[in-house]
Amino acid sequence: MSSSPSISKIYMIQLWTQDCLLWFVRVAMPLPAKKTPNDPNYYPNCDANVWLRSCERELVEPIKGTITGTIPPWLQGSLLRNGPGSIKVGKDFFDHLFDSSALLHRFCIENGGVSYQCRFLQSEVFKTNKAANRIVLTEFGTTAVPDPCRTIFQRVAAIFNPKSKHTSDNSMISVYPFGDEVYAFGEMPVIHRVNQTSLETEGRVDVSDFVSIVHHTSHPHVVAKSVYNMALSFFPTGPHHVIVHFPPKTQGVGESSDMFTQAKIVAGIPAKWPLHPSYMHTFGVTDNYFILVEQPLAVSIGGMLAAKVANRPMASCFRWYQHEKTRINLISRKTGNLAYKFCADAFFYLHIINQYEESDHVVLDICTYRDPAMLDCMYISAMKNMQHNQRYAEMFRSKPLRFVLPLKPPKTHSNLVRLPNTKAEAYYLQDEILVKPEKLADLGCETPRINYDQYLGRKYRYFYAISADVDAPNPGTIIKVDTVTKTWKTWCEDNCYPSEPVFVPRPNSQFEDDGVVLASMVWGGDDTNRVGLLILDAATFEEVGRAEFDTPGPAPKCLHGWFLPKDKV
Repeated sequence: MSSSPSISKIYMIQLWTQDCLLWFVRVAMPLPAKKTPNDPNYYPNCDANVWLRSCERELVEPIKGTITGTIPPWLQGSLLRNGPGSIKVGKDFFDHLFDSSALLHRFCIENGGVSYQCRFLQSEVFKTNKAANRIVLTEFGTTAVPDPCRTIFQRVAAIFNPKSKHTSDNSMISVYPFGDEVYAFGEMPVIHRVNQTSLETEGRVDVSDFVSIVHHTSHPHVVAKSVYNMALSFFPTGPHHVIVHFPPKTQGVGESSDMFTQAKIVAGIPAKWPLHPSYMHTFGVTDNYFILVEQPLAVSIGGMLAAKVANRPMASCFRWYQHEKTRINLISRKTGNLAYKFCADAFFYLHIINQYEESDHVVLDICTYRDPAMLDCMYISAMKNMQHNQRYAEMFRSKPLRFVLPLKPPKTHSNLVRLPNTKAEAYYLQDEILVKPEKLADLGCETPRINYDQYLGRKYRYFYAISADVDAPNPGTIIKVDTVTKTWKTWCEDNCYPSEPVFVPRPNSQFEDDGVVLASMVWGGDDTNRVGLLILDAATFEEVGRAEFDTPGPAPKCLHGWFLPKDKV
């Protein structure tokens, strides 16, 4: 598929007229109930304030940590992390966690020692906010004071122009390698190159300069030396969900070409709901297919136009259609076209665990929610008041489910799934196949990771995650799930809140969980000025060692990261 042209004026008018009425009658999200003296603390073991801290002082120079236990001598490299670094600018506070200023972290593991440093990502919006000492741009969930000099048409144009100075480039979610470079990601198609040693922000790349897209996921896939990502692009016929391929750098005669100049759209499908394309935070890839899961949480394009005019945040454009089915699309990597489609009962998700092909089936594992209420849980006011919200735990809970997609279904009214050792089902539903999942673990799980280098898109057994059960005896639990036996192991420590567990294989590893799991740590309560790196034996899930650091100010919890072996730093 070739890159698409920009959206037409006629199509914009159509979107506007269809959605304006819905915008005007939309009810604002209710404010949390005021606390009364008799309100209970529903989650006494959970301290949401670990997310609400603001880093007051960067650590430009690395500091040494106190080592407990053993740092495996073979473990050499850097764990890079990204996440919310400050919920305030001057006297202004962001309303949603996803709007926080991006803070980068680096744990450098070398010769049995560990050092730590952190720096704010120098995005344009960060620098603009800092210079003004206030929140200048309206973000995902935060409304800024509008600029009186901007016209309505300038506001609308900013939606489709990532280069606009009125569009936020806060790359606050993840970190991924592109060849020998590392980039910080958000969901706008503007990414930032980060120095792997100093954490200095060295460059800014607008991906839409190279391929015609207006949005992309913050979780691309690194396959061999290539990178793939899913994005939203507009064609004359409407929005398409597309796959963008960034091939490895090539050296020509007297010239070189980077991964961005060679980028191109290699696959795609029309959005199921043309005026309300599905929101997708990630996607899947196997040997033969790209997997796009169109959930019924949609982004209203007309709502985006109206929101820009009214200076409303992006979150106001989401629409949840609970009576619609979720569509699971398999796109051929060979042809770039839709090969199979399935449907499932409505669910919301952020992260796919893994996916693979087996015996004319595709197995797809996802951390799922009943609905997108967890996005409301991430409003700062909701987090501050969670102890008095009896529904918060259920809103926030994510369950790991397995869907099995039959590629050559028999003609029968019974279960179409023929794989052994699974309780997942599939049935004909008129002209579609309805898939029904099985539960992989009776625990809330999020930010799942696997032995990525060796098992992405292949049959696997283990994944690692953090707890999504705020009502658990210890919500700061790391989990290892065995997808074959449907059992799990856990690690936890009182008042400790680890982040996403990252698997690192042992050199010349002999089996899937032959290696270690790394997780950054912060502590709750008054223990705010401390950060740590935890090392677990991936097979036994016992602690091998750790490094702890005293920081000069509050240390906030981070989201996602990537481990770079020493030979790649």
